[in-house]
Amino acid sequence: MDVDGSHAERRSRGRRVRPGLSIQSKLLIMLLGVSLVSALIIGAVGFVNGRSSLHASSIDQLTTIREMRTHEMKVALEDVKRTASLNSRNLSAQNMSKALNDGFDQLQGAALDATQSAALDGYHAHTFVPALEKRTGDAYGEHAFIPESAAGRWLQAHYTIRNTTLDDAGYEANLKNDDAGDGSAYSAAAVRYGDYFSRLINQAGYEDALLLNLQGDVVFTGYKGVELGTNLDTGPFRDSKLADAYREAIATNSVDAVVMTDFERWTPSLGTPSMWIVSPVGNDSGITGALALQVSLSFVNNVMTGQNDWKGQGLGRTGEVYLVGRDGLMRSTSREIVEHPKQYAQDVVDHGTSPSVAQRAAEVKGTVLIQPITGDAVTRAQSGRSGTLEGPDYISGSSVVSYGPLEVDDLDWIVIARIDSSEAFAPVDDFTRIVLISLLGIMLVVALLSLLLAQVFTRPIHRLVGAVHRVAEGDLDVQVPAGSRDEFGDLGSAFNDMASSLRIKQQLIDDQRAENEKLLHTLMPQSVAERYKQGDEAITEAHDDVSVVFAELIGFEEHGRTVSAEEEIAQLNALMRGFDEAAEKAGVEKVRTLHGGYLASSGLVVPRVDNVRRAVEFATSLRDVLDRFNAQYGTAIGLRAGVDSGSVTSGLVARTSLAYDLWGDAVNLAYRVRSVSGDPGIYVSQRVHERTSELIDYTEAGTVEVRGKAETVWKVA
Repeated sequence: MDVDGSHAERRSRGRRVRPGLSIQSKLLIMLLGVSLVSALIIGAVGFVNGRSSLHASSIDQLTTIREMRTHEMKVALEDVKRTASLNSRNLSAQNMSKALNDGFDQLQGAALDATQSAALDGYHAHTFVPALEKRTGDAYGEHAFIPESAAGRWLQAHYTIRNTTLDDAGYEANLKNDDAGDGSAYSAAAVRYGDYFSRLINQAGYEDALLLNLQGDVVFTGYKGVELGTNLDTGPFRDSKLADAYREAIATNSVDAVVMTDFERWTPSLGTPSMWIVSPVGNDSGITGALALQVSLSFVNNVMTGQNDWKGQGLGRTGEVYLVGRDGLMRSTSREIVEHPKQYAQDVVDHGTSPSVAQRAAEVKGTVLIQPITGDAVTRAQSGRSGTLEGPDYISGSSVVSYGPLEVDDLDWIVIARIDSSEAFAPVDDFTRIVLISLLGIMLVVALLSLLLAQVFTRPIHRLVGAVHRVAEGDLDVQVPAGSRDEFGDLGSAFNDMASSLRIKQQLIDDQRAENEKLLHTLMPQSVAERYKQGDEAITEAHDDVSVVFAELIGFEEHGRTVSAEEEIAQLNALMRGFDEAAEKAGVEKVRTLHGGYLASSGLVVPRVDNVRRAVEFATSLRDVLDRFNAQYGTAIGLRAGVDSGSVTSGLVARTSLAYDLWGDAVNLAYRVRSVSGDPGIYVSQRVHERTSELIDYTEAGTVEVRGKAETVWKVA
C-alpha cells in the first residue's frame, strides 16, 4: 500500500472546493430546528422540575404531618407513664393501698344473705351480660364474671350492682358511690380515698383507675364495674393484657416500674378497646400492690386526629393519620367512619375488607382492633423502616402513604399517614395540563423537522462513534468510509490515518513493554516489580523466618588478571548462571549478584518451612558448580559461604538505580560467619546448626560476637 501517495491524495482532496452542501450550511439549517427544540427542552425541563417539586412537596407535607403525630403520641404516652408513676408512689397512694387492702381482707369473712346473693346473680344475668353480648356479639355465661372470693362478691353486691343502666350517667353515679353504708373498714377507706380515684378520672383524664393487692385482687376501682373484687391471677380476666402487665409490674418489686399495654377489648367496659398503665404502689421498704390506670381510646384518637380537625392539620378532604398494631389492626379510629359512617362499610369492602368486619365496625362506630390494614407500608414500618409509597390502601384504590414505626416501650405500633392520590397530586395534575397545552403546538411543528435533521446530521457521526468505540476496545484495524464531500469526509479520512498511526505505535509500545518487563524481572522479585510498576516510592517488606546465603568467590579477582576483560566477564556470567540454576533447583531466591559473590535467600518470596535446609543445601551445591567451573577453565577458585536464618527486610534502595537489596540481622550474620575463618567452606550460624544438625554434618569452626555474646560458627563437613 502506498501510504505517502494516499496521504498526498487526501491532502489534495481536502484543498478542493466541494460542490456539495458544506457543514456550515448544514449547521445553519440545524440551528433553525434547534431554536424550536430549545423551547421544547426548556418547557420539558420546567415541566419535570415543576412536577417533581410539587410531587415532592406533597409527599414532604404528608411525611411532616406523620412525624408530628408520631412525636405528639410519644410525648402523650410518656406523660401518661410519668403521671402513673407519680400517682402510685406518693404517700396518699401508699396509705390508700394499705387501708383498702386491710378492708378487703376483713371482708373475706363476710357472707351475703339470700337477697343480696340473688341481687348479684340477677344483675349479672339480666343486666351486665345481656348488655355485653349486645355490644360484642359474643355469648357469655350468666355467672362468668362473679368473683369467687367472699370479699369480691360482697363488693359487687354493695357497689357494682348499683349501676343498672351501664351508661354514662350510671358510671358517673357509681364513681361517687364510695360508702357501702355497712360501717365496715373497707367502706370507711373507700369514702376516705374515693376522691383520689375521682381526680384521676376527671382531672387526669383516665377512663378508670384500679387498685390491686399483692394477691392479684382488684380491691377498688373508680367506676366499680364487674372487675371489682375479681382476681387477675385466677379470675375471669386472668388472660387479659391487664393481668399480664400487673404480673410484670409486681415481679419488678420496684416502685419505679411502669408497664404499658397495647389495646385490648376490656370486658367490664362492654368490650371497649382500652390500654393500661400499671405501676407498683409502695416505697423503698416494699410494695403493697399496684395502681392500674385505664387509658381510653379517645385519648389516642384525640392525638392522632387532632381533635377530629383533619383539615386543620393540612390533610385536606381525604387525609388521615392512624396507628396500626403488630397484628395489623387499627389502634386509632378511621376518619371515614367519623365523617361518613354510612358510607364507610361499602368503601372498605370495595377495597378488600370482609363484609362482616366492615359491618362490625359500623355497628360499634369504631375501627380500633377491628379494621385490618395490610400492604407494603405496614410491612416496611413493622420492620423498623420509614418512607413513602403510592398504592392502594383500606379505603382507597390509590393513596400516597407515609409510614414509620412508633417506638414507645413494647407497643410495637406503626404510624400511617395517607391521603388519596388524586387529592395529593391535584396541583401536579393542574400544572401538567397547563404545560402540555402550552407545548403541544410547538411539538407538532418541530417534530418532523427534528427527525429529518437528526437522521441527516448524525448518520456520519454514528459511523465515527462506532469506529471510535471499536478502537477503544482494541480494534486498531477499523476504517470508516470517507465518501461524503464535506467536513465529515475529512474527519473520516483523519480518523483512518489516526487508526493506522495508533496501530503502528501500539505495536512499538507492546514490544518495548515486553522488553521492560523482562528486564525488570531480572532485577527484582515479581511481587516487588508489580508494586514498583504501580508507582510505590518506598517498597520494603519485613520477613520473620528467612534463611540468607552470602557466598564469596576466593581467587576470582586473581584469576581475572590472567585473562582479558571479555573472557573474565564471560566466565563470571557462566559461573553466575550456574549459581542461578542451582538456586532455582533448590527453591532459593537470588537477591543480587556481586562481582565476587552471590546473595540469596530462602523463604523470602515463597514462605517455606524448610527454608534453612534448602539454604544449606544450596550453599553446598555452589561448591559443585564451582568444581565444574574449575575443571572447565583450569582454575582454582574457592568458595566461602555464610548461612544464617532470622528476620530480614527487603526492598528497593535508591529508586533511580532500581537496586533491590536485602538487609537485617540474618543478612549481617550470614556475611560475618563466612569470614570466621580464612579457609574456603560453608559456615553456618548457631541457629542454622540447631535446625539442621540432624541432617547435615558440621564441625566447629570458631565463634563470632553477636550482640555482646560469643556465638559458635559451624562448618559443613
